[in-house]
Amino acid sequence: MRLAVVGNPDNRRVTLFVEAAVRAGLPVPVVHPWREVLSSGPGAAPPPTASSPSPGSAVAGAGTVRFAAAGPPAASSPSPRSAVPGPGTFVRIESPGEDAEVDRLLRERGSGRPAVAAEHGEIVGAAAAFAGLRWALDRVAAGGGVLLNQPDDILTMSDKPRCHALLSAAGIPVPPALPPVHDYASLRAAMADAGWNRVFVKPAHGSSASGVLAFATAGRRVTAATSVELSGDKIFNNLRVRRYDDEASIRAIVDRLGPDGLHVERWYPKATLGDRVLDLRVVVIAGEPRHVVVRTSRSPMTNLHLGNTRGDVAAVRAAAGARSWAAAMETCARVAAVFPGTLHAGVDLMFRTGWRDHAVAEVNAFGDLLPRVLADGLDTYGAQIAALTAGWSPALPPDRPGATSSALDEPGAVPSSLDGLAVASSTLGGLGATSSALNGSGAASSALNGPGAASSALEGPGPCLPRSVGLRPVDGRVCRA
Repeated sequence: MRLAVVGNPDNRRVTLFVEAAVRAGLPVPVVHPWREVLSSGPGAAPPPTASSPSPGSAVAGAGTVRFAAAGPPAASSPSPRSAVPGPGTFVRIESPGEDAEVDRLLRERGSGRPAVAAEHGEIVGAAAAFAGLRWALDRVAAGGGVLLNQPDDILTMSDKPRCHALLSAAGIPVPPALPPVHDYASLRAAMADAGWNRVFVKPAHGSSASGVLAFATAGRRVTAATSVELSGDKIFNNLRVRRYDDEASIRAIVDRLGPDGLHVERWYPKATLGDRVLDLRVVVIAGEPRHVVVRTSRSPMTNLHLGNTRGDVAAVRAAAGARSWAAAMETCARVAAVFPGTLHAGVDLMFRTGWRDHAVAEVNAFGDLLPRVLADGLDTYGAQIAALTAGWSPALPPDRPGATSSALDEPGAVPSSLDGLAVASSTLGGLGATSSALNGSGAASSALNGPGAASSALEGPGPCLPRSVGLRPVDGRVCRA
């Protein structure tokens, strides 16, 4: 079996997948750097070389990571397939996040204009980056490989309004959403029309809690909890969740985010254990919910990189009860069934206060970074390799790019049960990025940073785009988005 990864070679996501393949006795996957995908092809200029890895230069824990032999072609003679995997290769498309140059190239490709590097932690150009990702995914698909996550699925999961609408149409429980809004004035008007005074405002194309606000109104009072730092005419991610109660600042943030697209959902009253609100990241692999992490917080944002903690899966299962837990896992499987051509999906699931109901906050295309969380002895990457060697193949129409009509039949299959769920309560190592969810109950005038407040909690560097290349440090800590 020939495997390839389109990703950022130095990123631990790529390393963990490569190591899982090697442990399973498979050849070392070839890594096709996002920089080369974006810097080559029609109309491209050669990428910078000073910080680009040379073929065969990166070393993973389980062995040397192999890079595509051909570097980016000269601008005068572009080759549309030189930097992407070709036919006969099973291709994992990994997150383009956590690389400042890739972020710049995505925005440049998406806008069709030269782009400058963002400042560290700056939230900028999400719509252009999303358009650039679409262009890049089209290039990857044109290479003719068998894609393990489909470009259209990645784009749908990375487009919050579109994904929300798709799940709702499939009968999957999601929080109600406002009609499209584009700035603070339209947000307030839509909230008034709906009779809502508590909402979660999310960038349409975002990750790592980038630009997410838990917003509440009570008469003339307004308050917003967010990790956004307002600095002059720019906005940045920050490791500290802060509270704004002056309308001018909230208006400035929303108006700065608005041109790149917004998605607004009604505040969801999330369940609590003790004095902490919680939600789940459930990684579904080959249609089976397998790995689960609980994220808890006393603040509106439960993102682990913001200083929050993991909860005890067993305790949550016990609180929910067997029937409610089984129904929640069934919902996660139904979410994955909406994307049958994609091997894995990270589902963010919220239990309502009282544990009787639940809803899906988001679906994450790159939501499988859960280090040291095991199910049947396998981490998320090992489980995906096991599913491949056991015969999983994307369920696609025969005329769709990346379709395959046969299961994998090559030697080297790794026997592994694909049922069962991981239970983990220890703090996750490393710095992960997150995405928003909704929670909280109580009156609109209640504090936004206590129990019952809105929550945002996902694991893994970004479900979609590198909206920003990092987070500003607080108290000496540094976290990459």
